[in-house]
Amino acid sequence: MLFLFFVALTCVLQYFHRRLLHLLLPEGADRWVTTVLVLLHLPFALYMGMRISGHAGYLPWLRPLARGGLYFQMVTVFNLCIWGLVWVFWRVRARVRRPEPDGDDEPARRKFLRQTTVLGVGLAFAGIFHGRREAHGDPEVVRLDLAFDDLPAGMDGLRIAQISDLHSGPLVRPWQVARWRALTEAERPELLLLTGDVVDSLPEEAQVVADAFRDFPAPLGRFAILGNHDYFTDPRPVWRILEAGGFQFLENRWAYVHRNGSHLALVGLQDPMARHGHFRDIRYGPGPEPRLATQGLPADTWRLCLNHRPSDWPLARKAGARLTLSGHTHGGQVNLIPFFNSALIMGPYAAGIYRKDKDVLYVNRGLGVVALPVRIGALPEITIITLRRA
Repeated sequence: MLFLFFVALTCVLQYFHRRLLHLLLPEGADRWVTTVLVLLHLPFALYMGMRISGHAGYLPWLRPLARGGLYFQMVTVFNLCIWGLVWVFWRVRARVRRPEPDGDDEPARRKFLRQTTVLGVGLAFAGIFHGRREAHGDPEVVRLDLAFDDLPAGMDGLRIAQISDLHSGPLVRPWQVARWRALTEAERPELLLLTGDVVDSLPEEAQVVADAFRDFPAPLGRFAILGNHDYFTDPRPVWRILEAGGFQFLENRWAYVHRNGSHLALVGLQDPMARHGHFRDIRYGPGPEPRLATQGLPADTWRLCLNHRPSDWPLARKAGARLTLSGHTHGGQVNLIPFFNSALIMGPYAAGIYRKDKDVLYVNRGLGVVALPVRIGALPEITIITLRRA
């Protein structure tokens, strides 16, 4: 169903792009537009169909061609946005200016459209180049000291590494995941926490993550929860693959971490997508359940919650979490409007630290990408948190 939606969206966008190109190209030179557009997008459609059916590995050369079709789609969207702005500008101009003596300003409109489209295409390619560099370059290592007056004494100085939203799959390469592991290991964390979206959509893509983080030297353990993308298909293979690689999953469960004679509880909340995997009525779990996640946990235990969606922070606080770690937003991933984070469309928590009373939420910008292979104004992130007793 999701594949059909994207195919339909692509067809609609290219229909309008075809109309735009007919306006831009000289008469007679536009008769190949439809054929060229179909040829550009055929590899993308074939690759997505083979990927969903589990046969993408049979034609490895198709993947870079599909990626080219995706980049072209990004340019298409930018062109159509420029076209829309020019159309609005010309309508306003027609209302405030007197009409041309011959009553026909269509040639002037076409010339202006060509000029602005050339500029727009140039800006689009510059944005794609910059966005690729941000997406595929080294992530920012964010180091934080978070102080709590009720932190168990033995936890003072605990170093935690949080990674999130790796999206292992067609837009993330194995060498990137290996690089993320190396950068995280260099920080010498005692605890490694993965807050969801291990894969892009297929369970077998978790193997890249398991291989990269196998034997990761975190003396207090490696723990993970799943994100919404991990429930696009059956999530159980993701659990098995990562558990074989040394991760312990906390899906509506908790686990103790012991250090220097003290302990705290890691509490994991399940993603709401568990209630409707495959985008249909297939249930893999009840979704986030604070009572179930803390069942049997003593009430006075200091709690750190792994919760993929920051919008579910109220549920984490209901589970008694003093510190909640989330991902999901990618920090907006593509932020084109100055001083506005596009992730705010998803909810009030876009990236960074948020506080309510004495409770703290940290939203990690994630490491991978989704839908578009670029990041703009949202560098990938590895978070290193040091807990302090105030």
